[in-house]
Amino acid sequence: MKIKSHDINSIKIAEVVSDEVIIKSAQDGLDLLGDIYYQGFDKVIVYEENLTPEFFDLKTKIAGDILQKFSNYRVSLAIVGNFEKYPGKSIRDFIFESNKTRHINFTETLEEALERLGR
Repeated sequence: MKIKSHDINSIKIAEVVSDEVIIKSAQDGLDLLGDIYYQGFDKVIVYEENLTPEFFDLKTKIAGDILQKFSNYRVSLAIVGNFEKYPGKSIRDFIFESNKTRHINFTETLEEALERLGR
């Protein structure tokens, strides 16, 4: 895992880059959050492929547990990926509602993630 730093409008954003799944559980999300917070980042970008596929099955509650941790610690998160492949109405509604809050963002591109988090 590698962390790329982006500074936009005096906001320090961590882009987490990895060739493997790094978040398989709520504890993995909390560990990443602690690591990022300790390094002084304000916001985080992760990629869809770095999340366990179970994240997108809302019945597992992994997404809710992880995103609640980010909300509790007030660290904004952007998840970059192609979410059209998840057919369920529940996941589409979840993504739509998350994007409305602007604290948790699902985006298609890194540029879009940086633009949203840089506000």
